[in-house]
Amino acid sequence: MKDSSATDRQIGELSRRDFGRQLAVGAASWGLGGWLSGCENRQPVAPANGSRAKNYRIGLIAKSNSNPVFLAARKGAEVRAAELTQELGTKIEIDWRTPNDEDAQKQADFIEQLVNAGADAIAIACSDASKVSRNLDDAVARGVNVMCFDSDAPESNRLCYVGTDDREAGREVMRQVLARVGDREGTIAILAGNESATNLQRRVEGARSEILGRDKVSLAGVFYHKETPQDSYAKVESVQKANPEIIGWTMVGGWPIMTARPLPWQPGEVVCVSMDTLKPQLEHLRIGDVQLLLGQRYFDFGQRCVEILVEKCRSGKDPEKEIDFAPLDPVTKDNVDEYEKNWEKWA
Repeated sequence: MKDSSATDRQIGELSRRDFGRQLAVGAASWGLGGWLSGCENRQPVAPANGSRAKNYRIGLIAKSNSNPVFLAARKGAEVRAAELTQELGTKIEIDWRTPNDEDAQKQADFIEQLVNAGADAIAIACSDASKVSRNLDDAVARGVNVMCFDSDAPESNRLCYVGTDDREAGREVMRQVLARVGDREGTIAILAGNESATNLQRRVEGARSEILGRDKVSLAGVFYHKETPQDSYAKVESVQKANPEIIGWTMVGGWPIMTARPLPWQPGEVVCVSMDTLKPQLEHLRIGDVQLLLGQRYFDFGQRCVEILVEKCRSGKDPEKEIDFAPLDPVTKDNVDEYEKNWEKWA
């Protein structure tokens, strides 16, 4: 395998081809926020057009309480809601309603509950868009402002989507695996989570497209599983054991590295690149069984949802973009210590 240490030391090398352009444009559109610049993301919320002050309740529905990335989104939403409450003199309440484990039917029930309880707005990360779109449309018809984050419901009447360019993210994870595999021959596996999730479907599409036509490597398969550390680790372990010719894993979500348990290979034996940058996942960069993580800005997703929905509720103003993609934050062994400091704010 070719030495990739120079690539790991230079973050710029991670932004290849159109991913580099997407990363630069995304960073600019998100106000140069996030850990790369050391600045806070803050979008101004316009004053209401002469209307009296009103309290606002925003329902926040994520995929699961068991996935820490959504707890980071919740923290971001609550922090921004508290800030805007002070800035605007209007109480903004976050009503967190999320199933313990992924359950699209429970998400649909939560939408109905929030509407009946008088929520002004709802932000949701859809586990299965086909099972919640009708409920979202009903909410909009009853005057509730609705948007999606992390995983979209594009066929619904939702206001907008904030999150990751999932097809490009999938392509980039696969690109980085292939770059690290180099001239080795073998197969590459894709770890894909919930087969019904729109965002993961798109990442898989992107990853598949990037490996097509390669000479020395081929696709071992796409492997779905329940999105828990235990189930995902068991899937990786069983697939790797049954297919020792796998030399790389493209993880479109970092479920099996949510704990400190090492992956079932020796560091350097198998190439692994994964989405997400939770604190336990960062440890795998230090262990060496993962070479690169691509972080999504969940804390920022929560903040942007609040900003967009408060603006819409107060002034009736639609967001500038229907689809607002955030850049990914590349993290390697060389910058993991600096990146980890963000969790003092996000956790």
